[in-house]
Amino acid sequence: MQKYGGSVSAEHGVGMTKKPYLTYTRSETEIDYMRDIKKVFDPNSIMNRGKVFDA
Repeated sequence: MQKYGGSVSAEHGVGMTKKPYLTYTRSETEIDYMRDIKKVFDPNSIMNRGKVFDA
């Protein structure tokens, strides 16, 4: 994936299969932003628990 300059996420999101590879194409800052946005819309972490971020 890194070799071809592609992205982990696509039309249907990251999901469990691609979760370990998210850092290949996203910086820690970008991942922190993603985590913060999820907290806004899902403060109790009940939607898609563990799919991208561990609860």
